[in-house]
Amino acid sequence: MSTHQSRAACFILLVACCMAAFAPAARAADPISLESLLREMIDRKAIAQLPEPWYTCSQASSYDRKSTSASDAETWFANGDANQYIRQETNGDRTEWVMMDADGPGAVVRLWSANPKGTLRIYLDGSATPALEAPMDQLLGGTWSVGGLTIGEPLSATRSRGWNLYLPIPYAKHCKITSDSNGFYYQVNYRTYEPGTEVESFSTEKLTQAAQRLDAVQRALAAAATKTGGPTLHAQGTLQATAGLEVTLAPGPAAVETITCRIKADDYDDALRQLIIKANFDDEPTVWAPVGDFFGTGIGVNTFHDWYRTVESDGAAVLTSRWIMPYQKKGSISLEYLGDAEIEAQLTVSTTWWIWDNRSMHFHAAWRQQDPIATRPMQDWNYIDLSGKGVYVGDSLAIANPVIEWWGEGDEKIYVDGESFPSHFGTGTEDYYGYAWCCPDPFAGPFHAQPRCDGPGNYGHTSVSRVRLLDAIPFRTALKFDMEVWHWKECNVGYAATTFFYARPGVSHNRPPQPDEAARGALHPPPLPPPFTIAGAIECEDMKVSGHSPDLAFGPQAMQGFGRETWSNDAHLWVRATSVGDYIEVEIPCASPVPARVTLHATKSWDYGIVQFSIDGEKAGEPVDFFSGAQGVCKASGPIDLGMHRPVGGKLTLRAEVVGGNPQRVDENAYFGLDCVVLEAAK
Repeated sequence: MSTHQSRAACFILLVACCMAAFAPAARAADPISLESLLREMIDRKAIAQLPEPWYTCSQASSYDRKSTSASDAETWFANGDANQYIRQETNGDRTEWVMMDADGPGAVVRLWSANPKGTLRIYLDGSATPALEAPMDQLLGGTWSVGGLTIGEPLSATRSRGWNLYLPIPYAKHCKITSDSNGFYYQVNYRTYEPGTEVESFSTEKLTQAAQRLDAVQRALAAAATKTGGPTLHAQGTLQATAGLEVTLAPGPAAVETITCRIKADDYDDALRQLIIKANFDDEPTVWAPVGDFFGTGIGVNTFHDWYRTVESDGAAVLTSRWIMPYQKKGSISLEYLGDAEIEAQLTVSTTWWIWDNRSMHFHAAWRQQDPIATRPMQDWNYIDLSGKGVYVGDSLAIANPVIEWWGEGDEKIYVDGESFPSHFGTGTEDYYGYAWCCPDPFAGPFHAQPRCDGPGNYGHTSVSRVRLLDAIPFRTALKFDMEVWHWKECNVGYAATTFFYARPGVSHNRPPQPDEAARGALHPPPLPPPFTIAGAIECEDMKVSGHSPDLAFGPQAMQGFGRETWSNDAHLWVRATSVGDYIEVEIPCASPVPARVTLHATKSWDYGIVQFSIDGEKAGEPVDFFSGAQGVCKASGPIDLGMHRPVGGKLTLRAEVVGGNPQRVDENAYFGLDCVVLEAAK
């Protein structure tokens, strides 16, 4: 049922011997620098070795400071995860809010925000002058330039409303990060090296000098390709009911460089969950996961690529892994099928040289699924507990959500080497995965991806992934990863988490194989009921926009995630105004020439402004304050009477103009949302 071809082991042994003979001397004494970190970022083999010099990875974030102990469930799941800072400082006539303050030697390796504000300043080594000073939205949004050099995609990019920066910023002694505005969400991941490690601190001069290296890294990250020059091994066959394929690797030392699975099936949702990929290196089982989860697509074939994986479709599902997988003596890669329907599978493995030493690690992937999970009471759901020595390098999460409301308000909590309080405490599941505001838009980049989000709202299947390059997390004795199950609605959800890590031989964890769970196939949520509608509603998101202020952003926004039976047709026209005077004009169709009473239904939220309405140039009521009264609260406004008006030419032109903002708003935006209009003809 399967075929197996392999190259002679002598090829790998010969290459390994040659590489050992001509390998360069260890460069541990070289200083850590912007150049060295950029090289490390795209060196897939480096991540498979214990760090030298050793470092810890930590996170500074705006998590709710009321969360102090897991013994107090009410505060442990507190959700005021914005506007939280280490302290507030006065610098001349300027106020600055401190996001991170850490001793070095170290390096900032990731910055994220949902709503960056103000000028971000990074002070290094005790200097009163910032080494980097830039508008925060430009620096994290791919548009900041210095010396003719723009830090753009993919190191700096917005993805599904999340703002991300992966430019490494090393420092010798100390790092402080501030903004001269407040009211935003943030996460900062940073390394702290062992004392005595020589680090060359960042400067904008060094950044412009590294322009050529930076360009090469940007292009490599975007391409995410691997050139395979070593032996390639194949196995293929038609699988049904516990059948499998196996590739036995040539004797080591060597390393798997790429794995490609090509699958043909009638039902890919089930097939990619029921087909298991397994690896065994040096008599240790190291990988056990459904192929869909292992390759980051989750349920079904959702095309994307990140630094380590690619999912494509060309009449079949083609899934490629670029994780380097070293072994000292022997290894095997196999597929096992747990479904009943017949599928066709092909497994291709390429290998490369490797010199096994006391820093070399095996690659691991572990999978956990639980369905159902009750969303009340809130809980910390454990991805994995690890015991041993290694480096945590990423994870994928597949969610089956039976409702449209947001499932991922929960924070990550990562404990390293027995910490009593997590050194990584986040601000939301989507924030951990690099996007924001429960945005359902698919995206993919080298570091993170959301290849599937069914909708409407956040209903159905969602797949998200994060792979760690410079922000990998080393551990000497243990690592524990929890994610809060913090859903907006009381219901039952399904979670499947796949974790990826490298470890020295002998590591153990709490995630044994779950063949019964995988054999269930895709967990399909029940269908949603029809959308809620207000009687007689004319939907604003469907109206013709006849005018607006320059550069105004607007468009339909799905609102199911903020509450069912609240917004007519589960959507509104979202107007992202930013200042007083911004306006939009929409046409309300009205065939009858008879005067009609106009009743508007709109939205209130924590960053909404004060709006004056007019109809056909006539003031319609007093200004309406659309501030919701509390951070994180989004709700319907209820009916707003705009008075009696006579249609002209089969329509009424409604103008909404920002005239101010509530002083309690979270930020300076003046957004507003228009749900629908109801017309009641005069009698």
